[in-house]
Amino acid sequence: MNRLLGRTTANAVVGIAVLYTLLPVLWLVLAATKNTDALFNSDLFSLKDFSLIDNLSNVFTIDGGIYGRWYVNSLLYAVLGAAAAAMISVACGYAFDKYQFRHKEKLFGLVLAAVMVPQTVLALPLYLMAAETGLVNTFWAVFVPVLFNPFGVYLGRVFSQGYVPNEVLEAARMDGAGELKVYARVSLRMLAPGLVTIFLFQLTAIWNNFFLPMVMLSEQKLYPVSLGLFQWNSQATVSPEYYPVVITGSLLAIIPLIVAFALLQRFWRSGLTAGAVK
Repeated sequence: MNRLLGRTTANAVVGIAVLYTLLPVLWLVLAATKNTDALFNSDLFSLKDFSLIDNLSNVFTIDGGIYGRWYVNSLLYAVLGAAAAAMISVACGYAFDKYQFRHKEKLFGLVLAAVMVPQTVLALPLYLMAAETGLVNTFWAVFVPVLFNPFGVYLGRVFSQGYVPNEVLEAARMDGAGELKVYARVSLRMLAPGLVTIFLFQLTAIWNNFFLPMVMLSEQKLYPVSLGLFQWNSQATVSPEYYPVVITGSLLAIIPLIVAFALLQRFWRSGLTAGAVK
């Protein structure tokens, strides 16, 4: 009886959590099919006023079709940045795990301390550094800061401890392989689940990044989707015809994340269990 009650309670909590997560997405899908009048009348469940095709067309034509440029920018920032950040984080975590060097644990403690620093606190120092190097209002002003992720370094060390046995590395060294070859040919393959997991975390963070681009960029052609939609939403208070465009653009903006998690969830789930069982 107690087991049944516990299972029922757990299922109820999970069900509430799923509803809490999916209801905003459902609202977004329904709202993207409506025109401005239907949105203001809260007539989302009505079959009339179906305007999804018109909304999609408007998203890619309004303001000279700049939304497509924003979308490509976000893909470049997020996909390239997440891939590079995952490689850097795994390499750093591997070094912290497998090599002995002076003040290693103290340095790793600084990495852990950096995890607790909010990204908004770093925006102004990053802006000043970018201004000194002439990178403000360029692609690199947003791309370079996302390459270094303290939490990714921490995860890289955890994955290295859980997936790369020291005995395998010693065997490779005895066969004459150098350190770079051992890492590239042996360790990196074992760390594939860790790479995917860090990639997904970083992809989500960069894709949803808003404050850093807002501080760094002033040219609309360099905006990511998040900042571009914010600008459109600000214009909607004066020009209500922007509301359906903002909603439809927001719906399109979540598609890459859904696709990435759907394609890579097998590696991601296995990566989350790294080091759980010894």
